[in-house]
Amino acid sequence: MPQLLIELFSEEIPARMQLGAARDFERLFGAKLNTSGLSFESIKAYVAPRRLALVVEGLPAEQAAVTEEVKGPKDGAPEQAMAGFLRKVGLTQDQLVLENGVWMARIEKPGRRTVDALPDMLREVILAFPWPKSMRSGVSSFRWVRPLKRILFLFDGQIVPFELEGLTASSLTEGHRFLGSGKALNVSDFASYHKALADNSVILDHAERQAFILKEAKAVCEDTGCELIEDQGLLEEVAGLNEFPMPILGDMDPKFLALPPEVIKTSMRTHQKYFAVRDKATGKMAPHFIIVANIRARDGGDEIKRGNAKVLSARLSDGVFFWNEDNKAGNFDGWLERLKGTTFHVKLGTMAQRVERISALAAHIAGHLGADIAAAREAARLAKADLASKMVGEFPELQGVMGGYYADALKLKPEIADAIREHYKPQGPSDSVPAGKVSAAVALADKIDTLVGFFAIGEKPTGSKDPYALRRSALGVLRIIREHGATLHLGGLVDAWYRSRGELPVAVQDVEAVRPEVLDFFADRLKVQLRDEGRRFDVLEATRGSDDVVNTITRIEAVEAVIATPQGEDLLTLHKRAANILAASKTDLSHAMPQAYEGIDPLEKALLEALNVARSDVVSHISEENYAGALKSIAALRQNVDSFLDGVLVNADDEKVKVNRLAILRGVCELSAPIADLSKIA
Repeated sequence: MPQLLIELFSEEIPARMQLGAARDFERLFGAKLNTSGLSFESIKAYVAPRRLALVVEGLPAEQAAVTEEVKGPKDGAPEQAMAGFLRKVGLTQDQLVLENGVWMARIEKPGRRTVDALPDMLREVILAFPWPKSMRSGVSSFRWVRPLKRILFLFDGQIVPFELEGLTASSLTEGHRFLGSGKALNVSDFASYHKALADNSVILDHAERQAFILKEAKAVCEDTGCELIEDQGLLEEVAGLNEFPMPILGDMDPKFLALPPEVIKTSMRTHQKYFAVRDKATGKMAPHFIIVANIRARDGGDEIKRGNAKVLSARLSDGVFFWNEDNKAGNFDGWLERLKGTTFHVKLGTMAQRVERISALAAHIAGHLGADIAAAREAARLAKADLASKMVGEFPELQGVMGGYYADALKLKPEIADAIREHYKPQGPSDSVPAGKVSAAVALADKIDTLVGFFAIGEKPTGSKDPYALRRSALGVLRIIREHGATLHLGGLVDAWYRSRGELPVAVQDVEAVRPEVLDFFADRLKVQLRDEGRRFDVLEATRGSDDVVNTITRIEAVEAVIATPQGEDLLTLHKRAANILAASKTDLSHAMPQAYEGIDPLEKALLEALNVARSDVVSHISEENYAGALKSIAALRQNVDSFLDGVLVNADDEKVKVNRLAILRGVCELSAPIADLSKIA
């Protein structure tokens, strides 16, 4: 079947936009084909620095004729409604069909050659393409990421007639800017297109360029006893900067290895797009780096290496200056003073005020974690100081990391230095949580201050908008609490923030209004985490309500474990039978206490006695957080409940008897309430 090939050739597409553009091209054009009723076997987009390409296999040569049904007004609707519908469908009323009291229009759309439908599709995709940033070039009225220079548009080997503001479709493409032939390349299908580009030093597939860079970079390290420090984000970026990437091993002055390795790697990555390397034997950074060039150098890359080493030396010389300046005595005190003039948020005060809040919160949390309270308070006091340092001013991504190094240089306690270094963790799902208790306390305090503070001033996430990354803060809090097994009540942390907030520039919302909002926010985030881990949705719903994260998860695990057993079936069945009768009853049980009475039915008495024994067992198990044991004790009531419900009329004519029997069933249902709402479990 015919093949469709499109290439949109432009000036260099920013590397960070390329992979998203390929996905969008594939998605948008695929949607156009589907809407037009055109089936296809496969669709794949490719992206390189100067081109966005698409190949669709297995398209039919013609669109099939289709009949479209459009629902109109009901019979007897006002004349204006019918007139509007007729204008919309372009028919007269005698051409409509009345079905079940509704007028239907059947519009016949004749078959059409696929090649005639394609130009409108491409035009609509180009004009509506969702680039994060775009521009107009020359006198064009449409926007594109960079000036669009050429359009290749082939269907079944033939050029599709297409014109867009002076750009006319052709069968021509171009190779590498420097290594290609310099001539336009004529192609007829994807195979010849792919070969022409490969022959002219263009690797079309982004994933193939990544694999090539990784393979060659590792190879050039082999002879030096070094190994590449892999960096997926940088790999994707440099694959988007080069049509034919050529990794080259460069050398740097070994004196720069005295800098913290994070400084060296960040300078290489951020400014120069170099890969760092390390010594295989020691695991420490080596005085080399990997450049990914876009040309084959005649001298083997010697001049490229010299030029890049010179630029890197200048960058790292700045780093040495910042490092030496930042390590002078008394800098922490000076930095903390500067934070008094640095605004954190106009409604939440200065960074210095934020530091005071975090210090108080860290001390409060440390007490619950069994951490050194004084160390936690001091670490929190110093954690933000490096924001005023020269190194972090140059490399903001090193905040916290540099503070840890400066604390080490001052020979502060290791747990204080580690807490400063780690208090931003975790910064994403792949990041680790702080290991030490002091570090965990400071990290929790930092995130709680961010989260509760912005809720208190009404800056909550809405829909997909979360400008202050509050969802990430909440997930970080949950991960730290879970991995440390901390018995912390989230509501208590909200209250602790309010106690520590001090004088703020504006009045904040009342704690009674903010606390439930924050707890709901945490509950939703926890549910997302646990669902991603494969937990049952109904169990998550049944165990909501507690602000003790570790306790909640312990209950979830217990419920899931028990309901997967025969005892779990007993548990859910007896609860359902009792709950259904209670739900159907309109009797007031607010003051009812089940008890034995003269003439009590033996089955009623047996259930009451079994209930009292079970209640004692359940209370004991819950006090030990043995929730599985508690649920099994409840499940053991199954036979008594069944015998009672099968042998006794609960809604007896005698009101007192009825109330007592209903109160017994209520007692059965209430046994599990501290653990889970069993009515929500399927």
